[in-house]
Amino acid sequence: MKDYNKENIPLAKALRKNMTPWERKLWYEFLRNYPIRFQRQKAIGNYIADFYCAKARLVIELDGGGHYTAEQAEKDAARTEALEAMHLTVLRICNLDIDRNFSGVCKYIDLTVSRLSLSQLR
Repeated sequence: MKDYNKENIPLAKALRKNMTPWERKLWYEFLRNYPIRFQRQKAIGNYIADFYCAKARLVIELDGGGHYTAEQAEKDAARTEALEAMHLTVLRICNLDIDRNFSGVCKYIDLTVSRLSLSQLR
């Protein structure tokens, strides 16, 4: 189990109750019933990951319009670097991709989980 900041737990619970439309779609239409367990709004380190799969050591972050400012891009890069330092793989998926190419996003996640899960067995 990954270390986490216990102070983030109430926020993670609140975020689970108030998912964005894109998070809701990905969760209810794909990840919730995925054969390998995913968790939503998972506290990891000092962060709360949108989605996390422990078996594949995979974090999925959904990025909306606010993530494309220079300031937010810098914060996202630092967040990704910190999560990767914990030996996690981070997938950043644009909300527009959820809207326009949902099946492609699902295939991308599935291929990534398969690849990472196999590499964990070696």
